[in-house]
Amino acid sequence: MANSFSSRPDKKRVNKALTDLCRDIHDNPGKKGPLMPFDAGADKFIIFSDQHKGARDGADIFAKCEQNYLAALHHYYEKGFTYINLGDSEELWENLFVTVKRHNKKTFEAEKLFLNDDRFIKLFGNHDLYWDNDPLAALSLTQIYGRAIKVYEGLILKTELNNKPLEILLTHGHQGDLQSDGNWFSKWFVSDVWGPLQGYLSINPNTPAYNNQLKTDHNRMMYEWSSNHSNTLLITGHTHQPVFCSMTHLEILYHNLDEARKENNVAKMSEIERQIAGLHLKGVTEPNFSGYLDSYFNSGCCCFNDGDITGIEIADHCIRLIKWNYKHKISERLMLEECRLDKLKIKR
Repeated sequence: MANSFSSRPDKKRVNKALTDLCRDIHDNPGKKGPLMPFDAGADKFIIFSDQHKGARDGADIFAKCEQNYLAALHHYYEKGFTYINLGDSEELWENLFVTVKRHNKKTFEAEKLFLNDDRFIKLFGNHDLYWDNDPLAALSLTQIYGRAIKVYEGLILKTELNNKPLEILLTHGHQGDLQSDGNWFSKWFVSDVWGPLQGYLSINPNTPAYNNQLKTDHNRMMYEWSSNHSNTLLITGHTHQPVFCSMTHLEILYHNLDEARKENNVAKMSEIERQIAGLHLKGVTEPNFSGYLDSYFNSGCCCFNDGDITGIEIADHCIRLIKWNYKHKISERLMLEECRLDKLKIKR
């Protein structure tokens, strides 16, 4: 049974699902997701995914990250950012909604501040499909946010740079996955039966978040879709693996190490090697994936074992990969990568 319902991203299904989602947002804005014009110089967005808020028990992978998450939300709220949540915010495979609501009041209150200012957009993922397919979802959302809100499958941000159009499709990234994406019955079965049973029996979930090969497959398929669409960027979550300009953070570090070696910059080489060693100690391996265009990004997650969280910022004409971590028990923001939006190499 575990093999039958395991995660298996399929290229044809991925391409169709993302293309259909993009078309639906254009044809019927607000149904599956909003189509939002934005000013790259004035508007600011913070994109987080995969909190997997749980019950503050031994299985709650968000518990160590809560302080960083709250500090980050406070920072971005004060700075006037719009918060886009890419899904899997609540771990509803392993927990009942009432349990998640009871143990995550602080985080819901922090998110509610953005909602009250109309600066909050919430998408659903495979672990919180409940928001999309349960008749009680609207009531549950009212209980945690004070009012019912629409939870979308995707979102398109639209702007123009140097007289050229740019669209950014944001979605969780489980589209095309045989485990998590299908008709209403399969979605209901995965979210209400298989997911909870899998958690209860401690069955290896075999999802991209836990399997390096599936991460690589996911990244490659998402990259291929984005690279074949003109004037388009794709930002997802789902794998818990940060990707910037179509390369994982580890791949970028290896590239920077090569550059430092060419420059014979010993100090820079030493620092990059230290960062690479730290990622290897966390079990991060270098996938066999290389992007040729800068069209695919992944926000990572807010549930790393050491309490770190990663996300994507879009502000000041730039896109950035950021990390919030603990330094002497205090949360701090680190910018890992940055590029101007008008300098990205994408299909035109």
